Amino acid sequence: MDNNYTVLARKYRSQDFNSLIGQDVLVKTLTTAINTGRIAHAYIFTGIRGTGKTSTARILAKALNCLSSDGPTATPCGVCENCRAIAAGQHIDVMEIDAASHTGVDNIRDILDAAQYRPTNGRYKVYIIDEVHMLSTAAFNALLKTLEEPPAHVIFILATTEIRKVPVTILSRCQRFDLVRVPIDTLKKHFAWIATQEKIELTDAANEMLARAADGSVRDGLSLLDQAIAQTGGHVDEQAVMDMLKRADRNLVVDFMDTLLSGDTARALEMADSIYTNGADLVMLLNDMMEWTHWATRMHPSVNAGDGLSSPYTADQREKTKKINSRISLNTLSRIWQVMVAAVSEMQMSGNQKQCFDMLIVRLVHIADMPSVTEILKQNSAAQPVQQKSPEPVAATKPANTINTADELGRAMQADKEILLYTYFSENVEVCEIQNGKLNYFDRKGDKDFANKLSTWLEKHTGIHWDLIHSATSCNVPTAVEHQKQELEADPMMASAMGLFEGAEIVEVSK
Repeated sequence: MDNNYTVLARKYRSQDFNSLIGQDVLVKTLTTAINTGRIAHAYIFTGIRGTGKTSTARILAKALNCLSSDGPTATPCGVCENCRAIAAGQHIDVMEIDAASHTGVDNIRDILDAAQYRPTNGRYKVYIIDEVHMLSTAAFNALLKTLEEPPAHVIFILATTEIRKVPVTILSRCQRFDLVRVPIDTLKKHFAWIATQEKIELTDAANEMLARAADGSVRDGLSLLDQAIAQTGGHVDEQAVMDMLKRADRNLVVDFMDTLLSGDTARALEMADSIYTNGADLVMLLNDMMEWTHWATRMHPSVNAGDGLSSPYTADQREKTKKINSRISLNTLSRIWQVMVAAVSEMQMSGNQKQCFDMLIVRLVHIADMPSVTEILKQNSAAQPVQQKSPEPVAATKPANTINTADELGRAMQADKEILLYTYFSENVEVCEIQNGKLNYFDRKGDKDFANKLSTWLEKHTGIHWDLIHSATSCNVPTAVEHQKQELEADPMMASAMGLFEGAEIVEVSK
């Protein structure tokens, strides 16, 4: 066994700007600055883990101190004494400080005292402070003055994953560079090249899974690739990566979502049992289900945000997703997404993830079957006239255009398409007393023109003169809109729908 084995993340660490992948803007800016002599006295690199912050800091240190030219160069040779010492972390003038373990003001004072002396072997003294956000407030304050006006031979390079925790007084003294997540295609090319260098077999499907699991981090991806190689002995295929990540096959995920959205609870639970028995991580399965829901939403005809070619699914899987979308609504996808998001924390905290996941399936199946809020409102609206019909035989003898209730008045306005008149009436008017030919009401807004318009319309609609009495005080009765809202809140189906979402309330009733 080779005890000197170097993990891939260290072995293939970027050594110059040309090998720094996925950070084209950063590379172009720094190389131009070096070539034109516009070298800043302080830099700060920020981004997620594994995107190259510390590697960039070392490359910049080599560019400033490389002996292959008379001054700083954007293409350090990598073979001179200074370049090799910096790459090994052994250069006397390039100091890497871990702020997580050197958080105090005394540590910063030692740095500032040493910064006054000129470099021993290089052109510049370079201080690389990693995870700088871990410094204490006193340490930041001690650094401020020197960071703003350091000696001409000193360069500060700060790196952090938590840029929001760095005081603005520090940020304002540095040139800031945001290192982006490395794109999946770029990671795949990089991993494929490394596989060639290491003489291992890496299938395209396995490479795709590793690149997506890396989530934009080169180091995370290489660590996963290293683990996959160790597990398989050099032949890394899709099944091996799925076993390592404890993920279910995407075909299985699509089939599972199809079953779940079809409303077959028993079959969905059987599939969950099978997936669990085969060793899949249920939290990862939930993440895969959320990933499918996200892409299905984007591919839904109501959204039409593309055909999903950039999704991680094959053509057959995308076609099946389109068929599922043809029978479910966008509201259904939105509802199951909300339930799954809420279930993530439940799964992580649950003492028995399998039980938690089974109950999640039951919730998802029944939510998928539920009608949308719009459909509930339509059902209630269709049922309302039937519920309000009077069974009394007297109603059959009434003239066709008589109006004796507030509901009859509102429906008559709607039937005549008096939309503006009805809108004002339904939102602002309390009907204190009404019988055919007489109306006593209270207008909350007091629109004088409303009475004239209402009187004209009533005479036209009923063929008789109406006496309109405007009450000076409120009758303490609900308006038409308030009455409809009260009926909806009392409806058991609506109460069940609103109970699914904490804090839900009816804010508007469609007229």
